[in-house]
Amino acid sequence: MLVPVILSGGSGTRLWPLSRKNQPKQFLPLVGERSLYEETLRRVSSLPGADGSITVCSEDHRFTVGEQLQAIGVKSGGIVLEPVARNTAPAIALAAMHALARDSEATLLVLPADHLIEDEAAFRTAIDTARTLADDGWLVTFGIRPDYPETGYGYILSGDALVDGGHRVARFVEKPDLATAERYVAEGSYAWNSGMFLFKAQRYLDELARFAPAMLDAVRAAYSSASKDLDFIRIDRDAFAASPNDSIDYAVMEKTDRAAVVPVSCGWSDIGSWSALWSVAQRDSDGNRHEGDVISVDTRGSLVRASDRRMIATLGVEDLVIIDTPDATLVARKDRVQDVKTLVDRLAADGRTEHLLHRKVYRPWGSYDSIAVGPRFQVKRIVVKPGAALSLQKHAQRAEHWIVVSGTAEVTCDERVFELHENESTFIPLGSVHRLRNRGSEPVELIEVQSGGYLGEDDIVRLEDVYGRS
Repeated sequence: MLVPVILSGGSGTRLWPLSRKNQPKQFLPLVGERSLYEETLRRVSSLPGADGSITVCSEDHRFTVGEQLQAIGVKSGGIVLEPVARNTAPAIALAAMHALARDSEATLLVLPADHLIEDEAAFRTAIDTARTLADDGWLVTFGIRPDYPETGYGYILSGDALVDGGHRVARFVEKPDLATAERYVAEGSYAWNSGMFLFKAQRYLDELARFAPAMLDAVRAAYSSASKDLDFIRIDRDAFAASPNDSIDYAVMEKTDRAAVVPVSCGWSDIGSWSALWSVAQRDSDGNRHEGDVISVDTRGSLVRASDRRMIATLGVEDLVIIDTPDATLVARKDRVQDVKTLVDRLAADGRTEHLLHRKVYRPWGSYDSIAVGPRFQVKRIVVKPGAALSLQKHAQRAEHWIVVSGTAEVTCDERVFELHENESTFIPLGSVHRLRNRGSEPVELIEVQSGGYLGEDDIVRLEDVYGRS
């Protein structure tokens, strides 16, 4: 049985301001109408002999993963929640244990959730070769034949050719400088390290036992104490936190004598920067990629992405990246976008939140958009999906006014339960126990006006919650 394992970590720094911590790039439709995660799900669901995909993600992203799985309509093999980030080696070990619980002969195809593959036929051919090698006990990685001397990727040096295809891995190489990368491309024996793997689940755990026994023990203890929560598998936090924080390359692939590489040219990109997105996007005759309401005059080689709230105009510029969102706009030279993380670090150091959340925030019950904020007040546009409900909660430092714009809302406020219809409103006093529910078949839209001395999202005491949030 082939079990795709989709690693959906990531903090959302390299494609800021579109990507944020609560909605990193894998969940965004960057190329086409589907998100990168949805495209990964679609791609692996059609592989011969593939069973339901196991997704490993953080607790913060669990509802987004669930919704996108449902939207794409493919079978899920489980959503495993990492209680803390511990890099790829422990995450893959969790997936291996979960796969082995279903099939003792499971083969894992490990893929990051945020990669682009344009030539799927070439990728499937590479997978067939890798499966043959995995059956012989090899741990296979996919090496991307380089198109140019990229300094942002690690490289793999191919060694002796193997009978069933591919090569032994001679060595893994860290990200090189430009002169070294140019030499690697010229020599032809080096490939980009894609971060994609294929091997037997038990074989991977056996190698962990050899090279990282403390990691294996911690992950095994964490998984043995796992519990089911809705569609999610919750892992014991303390046990998992005891695991070393290492990548699969460092923990296993660089140490094993059974590492193989299958070189492939499949139109691959990790879309690791705005310039990378520009390079894979369709561009006009001036080398520009425009998205949204954009007017350009004498503009060349640029990526301009407008939000749905305003037009962007450019005049006499070259090689720029301009990304507009409702609460932040990035303007950068295309050759500097690898440094966007420094801006994110600056936002964090200054105590700001634009790197964490969009102005519009999605929740399992719907979404809210903070349309106005000032001293002691905040105004939100809230949309509650049909059949959904916010938690039963109370606030210690704010009161709220609710005005229904469309739909019918069921309101709980202390001992009262009543309906609010279009153009009706109510007041939720500070400290009152309250809930908003949509029992109808259409979304409920309302305007919420908060007032008080503190308006942060952490001023919520949840008393009941159908989504398992504390």
